[in-house]
Amino acid sequence: MKKILVIVAFAAGYVVGARAGRRRYEQIRDKAQQLWNDDHVQSAVQNAGDKVEQVAGKAVDKAGDLIGKVRSH
Repeated sequence: MKKILVIVAFAAGYVVGARAGRRRYEQIRDKAQQLWNDDHVQSAVQNAGDKVEQVAGKAVDKAGDLIGKVRSH
């Protein structure tokens, strides 16, 4: 009898917790989507992408110069 009560209590707790967890997950997901779609965030993402491209381009140029120097020696 005691074992059945523990199992029922665990099952009830699991169901209630799972519902609350799913609801909270959806709230967090919705807020994250709102934040990601914010104009300021998208502007920052675009600026970061542009900066990465700029720095990567310079790195490629330097690597090419170094390879050229190594091959000429």
